[in-house]
Amino acid sequence: MTPADLSLTVLRAVRRAVDEGALAVEVPERVQVERPRAGGCGDYASNVALVLARAAGATPRQVADVLAARLLPHPGLDRVEITGPGFLNFTLRADLRQDLVRAVLRDGPRYGHRPPGGEPVQPVHRADVRAAVTADAVRRILVSQGHPVRVACEDDVDPEWALLGARTEAGHARGRLATTVAPLPVPYGAGELYRRFGVDAARWGLLSAAAHDHARLTDELLHQHERNPLFRVRYAHSRARALSRNAAQLGFSAAYDHPVDEPRLLSLLGDHPAVLLSAARHRAPDRVARHLEAVADALLAFQHTVLPLGDEKPSAAHRSRLALAEAAGTVLAGGLSLLGISAPDQI
Repeated sequence: MTPADLSLTVLRAVRRAVDEGALAVEVPERVQVERPRAGGCGDYASNVALVLARAAGATPRQVADVLAARLLPHPGLDRVEITGPGFLNFTLRADLRQDLVRAVLRDGPRYGHRPPGGEPVQPVHRADVRAAVTADAVRRILVSQGHPVRVACEDDVDPEWALLGARTEAGHARGRLATTVAPLPVPYGAGELYRRFGVDAARWGLLSAAAHDHARLTDELLHQHERNPLFRVRYAHSRARALSRNAAQLGFSAAYDHPVDEPRLLSLLGDHPAVLLSAARHRAPDRVARHLEAVADALLAFQHTVLPLGDEKPSAAHRSRLALAEAAGTVLAGGLSLLGISAPDQI
């Protein structure tokens, strides 16, 4: 069960409580589900009871009690607990973590993508290289969420944007939902950025900062060092691939048949579809970049437990850890692809 699945489950519980007369509120369009904050527990949490309490004429705790009673029977939930003033905390069944890892490995780099059928969208950007590259990344992310997309520029198109993988059209297309992409500009042209950084580092530098922040275009982008987030993300992906090669040499492959006690990495993989949806909704590729950094850091901390040590024989636990590492590498490769950045198997 992903956060998106859990959000829909909570939303259905709200709708059922309204239909049964237990709550007198307007059913919201969506329900926020995230990892528990300090004082919380379980795999995920939601503040929906606090959001609905005023309209319901009840305390958040009372609303949470109503919703918890309708959520507890759900087959995907092991526990539903209430903390603080009325936060709902969810613990998933252990076998659903297996389903999550299997879903990532089954879907590959398309994990978190949605089927076609969304509204046509047209990102419109200024004649600026950062805006052009950002609009290109927004296009990739929107397409992953099922939207037909055509990018347009307000002014003349600079052919050098293609050096950084950004292709666009001049003018506006009709019949599409226009959305403005306007990050802070940079004092460089596409050719200069290409010569100085190459495609991958230039795109990461332009995309990893929020639109209202300055782009991170420093020589650190070229350093193969842990202080360089781009290096960490790509290195973590290459480590996942190396673990698979090393496991094959030891005579075993990935199979998630044994629970792995690695809640942070599992939660981050579960968050990936919601991150893509949020990045598409807010036209914010930086959200994908930040998520990839978190996945990479969790994978790099976990990688040392994957392979047998010394004379140790491969076990079901090793096969499951390898499956989790491969799933994390898959998410990293898919996320980098949406940013237009390569994910080499070896660094």
